[in-house]
Amino acid sequence: MNALLAEILEAHGGQDLWRSYECVDADIVTGGGIFALKGLTQDAAAQRITVWMQEGLSSLTPFGEPDQCSVCSADRIAIEKLDSTVVAERLSPQDSFVGHQMNTPWDPLHWAYFSGVALWNYLSTPFLLALPGVRVEELAPWTEGHESWRVLKAYFPRSVATHSLTQEFFFGADLRLRRHDYRVNLAGGFAASQLTFDYVEAGGLRLPTRRRAYLCGPDRRPVLDLLLLSIDLSVIDFR
Repeated sequence: MNALLAEILEAHGGQDLWRSYECVDADIVTGGGIFALKGLTQDAAAQRITVWMQEGLSSLTPFGEPDQCSVCSADRIAIEKLDSTVVAERLSPQDSFVGHQMNTPWDPLHWAYFSGVALWNYLSTPFLLALPGVRVEELAPWTEGHESWRVLKAYFPRSVATHSLTQEFFFGADLRLRRHDYRVNLAGGFAASQLTFDYVEAGGLRLPTRRRAYLCGPDRRPVLDLLLLSIDLSVIDFR
């Protein structure tokens, strides 16, 4: 394993502890310009996200209606009633994004898949980087103000449902995640830069509770007046 990644995993609670958990629940509130961009109605109410970290599954409750939830995996997205009655579903959901650009409208299943995959990734970081088939290398440090951030570039296999095959993760002197850069391949492959804040400890693991994703400019810096997505997490429970 890459030496820096090994240190980062320990700083986040350790891989053994991570593997001992089956899932994580959290309250989540989302916002940002992506809703208008995709023709979606933004719901500012809190939802409950459940992520099965080891299986790549996730679910948001409620979704669309008070008695509905989303059920997301790499090869299926569905909106279901709480009694598991299927309201709508799509198999091989990645195929439905072919030809999409940044402003291509999304239906509820598009949003359910995008958010489900993204949240599984975010709640699995940095342990996601140690999955079989993922390769990482350390890049030159990044200077941010008076700080120097260490950077890991990750190369993902196609078997992992994620934003893009190559991504960059920036870590501060305390080895906590400060920034995450990727391309949003489900929306034309535009560059995004996500800033992370407000770490907490839950079940012995450490993770950020606020994420802000922006368009990434040609200077490799987030364009702070172009907020795409905000994510606030609370009441986090690893089980």
